[in-house]
Amino acid sequence: MKKILVVVVLSFCLLSVGMIPQKSNAEALKVGIVDLLRALNESEAGKRAKADLESLIKSKQTSIEEKGKNIEKLKAELEKQAAIISAEAKKAKEEELERLIRDYQRVVADSQAEVKKKEGELTGEILKDLREMINKIAQEEGYNLILENAEGLVLYANKSLDLTDKVIKRYNESKAGKK
Repeated sequence: MKKILVVVVLSFCLLSVGMIPQKSNAEALKVGIVDLLRALNESEAGKRAKADLESLIKSKQTSIEEKGKNIEKLKAELEKQAAIISAEAKKAKEEELERLIRDYQRVVADSQAEVKKKEGELTGEILKDLREMINKIAQEEGYNLILENAEGLVLYANKSLDLTDKVIKRYNESKAGKK
């Protein structure tokens, strides 16, 4: 759906260029391409956000692995003692094991949700600022159209149209100036 929308918008833009009165041949359609994902990952703020996210993931993984080991330990204990413990004791151990498994699954789901939320918080603001920087560059340099070079949407673009490095540099400079 997104591909069709991009093709329609591009077609409309290219067709409408012929209808716009041209001031001169020198003032042609100026198009640029930006890889927002690369800009996010290579900007200083993006690198910090990625490091913060990796730190959160590691702390969550440690907790999850600990709970997993407790489950395995209880399973092994239950298997060893299955023949020698009473039915009530076996049932109690099985219930404890089920409780630990439910707790483990809940912790995994909560951790995934927390990581996803944190990722959205960390990257959302950066992407918003990157888009503002792209708009600023477009206005300053007279671009008529800047496309996002998302995977599969732009099949070919001359490297000279790629503004990603410029966007990263200007974004980093703007953030360094605010500190």
